[in-house]
Amino acid sequence: MLNEDWLLGYIVIFIFLICPFLVVIASIIDNNIVRGKINNLFDDATELTPNEFVALRRKLLSRRNNNSSGNTIAGVYVLYNKTKNMYYVGQSVDIIQRINNHFTGHGNGDVYADYKYGDKFTIKMIKFENSGFKTLNELERKTIYTYNAFSKGYNKTRGNSDR
Repeated sequence: MLNEDWLLGYIVIFIFLICPFLVVIASIIDNNIVRGKINNLFDDATELTPNEFVALRRKLLSRRNNNSSGNTIAGVYVLYNKTKNMYYVGQSVDIIQRINNHFTGHGNGDVYADYKYGDKFTIKMIKFENSGFKTLNELERKTIYTYNAFSKGYNKTRGNSDR
């Protein structure tokens, strides 16, 4: 009888103390894997200044107008304010147009104000296609998390849900 009580005690300790600890460890491991995946995607992305972005946009718009490339690019972009060390993460089915909106006063107002008053920015973009994420919303949420763009950046939300 005494051995059964000890066994029951160990089971209770395992369930209430060890299992939650294992869940936390699994969550930390998953977050590190996701951060690594996001970092790898953006490490491979070309970093552009706003002026370089404008030149790329003109080139792409010229191709669209000539019907040699009528497709838009769905993906996620990161705007990095080098002056303030702050990030903005966004997504769009047409990231070229959406990024342009931010630097022409039709996107995030704080990003535009900082850009207008001389802060230095860089831009990185990744295509959703072949990113390894199930949805564009998931890719954006994970990128916002990776760059702390909600808690320490320009993002006002943690991203869209997939519902």
